[in-house]
Amino acid sequence: MQFRRQPIPEESINLTPLIDVVFLLLIFFMVSTTFTKETHLQIDLPEASVEPVEVAVVDSIDIVVSANGDYSINGKTLVNQQAKTLQRALKTMIAGNKDKPIHLTADATASHQAVVRAMDVAGQLGVSQMKITTRQPVEE
Repeated sequence: MQFRRQPIPEESINLTPLIDVVFLLLIFFMVSTTFTKETHLQIDLPEASVEPVEVAVVDSIDIVVSANGDYSINGKTLVNQQAKTLQRALKTMIAGNKDKPIHLTADATASHQAVVRAMDVAGQLGVSQMKITTRQPVEE
């Protein structure tokens, strides 16, 4: 009786679990690393002088529109509600400096016409900065 020789099975290592572990480690290191920004440059900033700097004081002009449509500019009430009167008063307050900011405060019951008239007069005089004052509603 002749026996056939049994082939020796080839020994091999299964690499699939090894690859899984390597990828898990790679993902772990990618997630846990901190990235530094390359935009941070080490520079030496100049030192400021000790001399005081003069700051230009810009006065603001406050226009208040009352409930019945009367105007007051910086606390001085105008004699009537006409646009010409408001324009003359604003012109003297601006005095050539059109960069002065204007704060327009109107009563909640004031007519829209009075508020728009004040905005129109300021626009005709070339005012570039105007702020309208409001208040936040009270939450109950």
